[in-house]
Amino acid sequence: MSGHSSYEFSNPVVKWLDSRLPIVTMVKAQAMDFPTPKNLNYWWTFGGILATMLVIQLITGIVLVMHYTPHVDMAFDSVEHIRRDVNYGNIIQKLHANGASFFFIAVYIHMFRGLYYGSYKAPREVLWMIGVAIFLAMMATGFMGYVLPWGQMSFWGAKVITNLFSAIPFFGEAIVTWLWGGFSVDNATLQRFFSLHYLLPFVLCALVFLHVWALHVSGNGNPVGVEVKSGQDTVSFHPYYTMKDLFAILVFLLFLFGFVFFSPDYLGHPINYVEANPLVTPAHIVPEWYYLPFYAILRSIPDKLLGVVAMFASILILFILPWLDTSKVRSATYRPRYRQLFWILVVVCLGLGVCGAQPAEGGWVIASRILTAWYFLHFLVFLPLLGLFETPKPLPSSISESVLAKQAAKSTAAAQPAE
Repeated sequence: MSGHSSYEFSNPVVKWLDSRLPIVTMVKAQAMDFPTPKNLNYWWTFGGILATMLVIQLITGIVLVMHYTPHVDMAFDSVEHIRRDVNYGNIIQKLHANGASFFFIAVYIHMFRGLYYGSYKAPREVLWMIGVAIFLAMMATGFMGYVLPWGQMSFWGAKVITNLFSAIPFFGEAIVTWLWGGFSVDNATLQRFFSLHYLLPFVLCALVFLHVWALHVSGNGNPVGVEVKSGQDTVSFHPYYTMKDLFAILVFLLFLFGFVFFSPDYLGHPINYVEANPLVTPAHIVPEWYYLPFYAILRSIPDKLLGVVAMFASILILFILPWLDTSKVRSATYRPRYRQLFWILVVVCLGLGVCGAQPAEGGWVIASRILTAWYFLHFLVFLPLLGLFETPKPLPSSISESVLAKQAAKSTAAAQPAE
């Protein structure tokens, strides 16, 4: 019979349930006994960290919705009510706000790990593309959530970003009107954003489910970038990686709660503690820090339409990355030239973030244009050509060979007498 359990459980209740709905068997096979490459390092723990952060955001968000009022006359006061009057409301609100930032910290590390180790290459193209879709859903969810407190930066950020769609020929004005729910950012806008901010996390959960499904079909990548050759290359996910992930999650949460309890507003904007006023424009309108690189790309191009196209293209280009990188070698560990380009790309992205936080004037605009050009050249020119001309280092024949070689090197180094 399809789905019949091959495991024998001692607990009669579990055995009865599993014989009719093999959910326990599925969890055991997919979350405990799942064969995982035995050389995964701590960069691979950010998948578990991201799952933990998603749960935290869902739970805190649901609690906040119980006390939030999505109306322009009451939204700001309802957030203040949560902070001041609801039991533990200040901690829950700060945990949700800072949790968004730490969610993006984890996802950026997760994505750059994928870029470094070639996790987007065959047979994991669909896994990577679903990950990019998750990133887009996170960006949309985060933007709409930032509008809900209805402070000055919330209001004007919504006005500036949504108005970008007016650059789209023919349909732009209609899209902006639909997003606003009228002809200005007002109550209908807030209610739309509130509804979508509550809906999108569940879409995000569905995408995460597909992402994990695709991972279990293609299997994990690994630091050396070679496929699993035999059972000697793998260990069961539990207890080896559950314990490793748990340790990394606890360390990550220490940093998160450090911000929540000791510096809860460090990653935000002080002006957002001022209620939204359509008649008073802030001197410098900037989005949250995790959007700054894309904001810098937008402002680096003088034409509004081309700037919007470049901003979205900087994300959408990641969908076709598996076909832009022509190298047959996955891991940057064995690609010295690619490794150099990778670290330059990291510096470029950080530089764009710095430029996005500054006024769009003088040298900051020039720097943004140079960094934007390099960003697109990296994906559209350097990667395709590098795969044709780069000479990679010899790859190990298996994961086990790589692990044993590292252990032998460590033993040799330990055996050498200190000078």
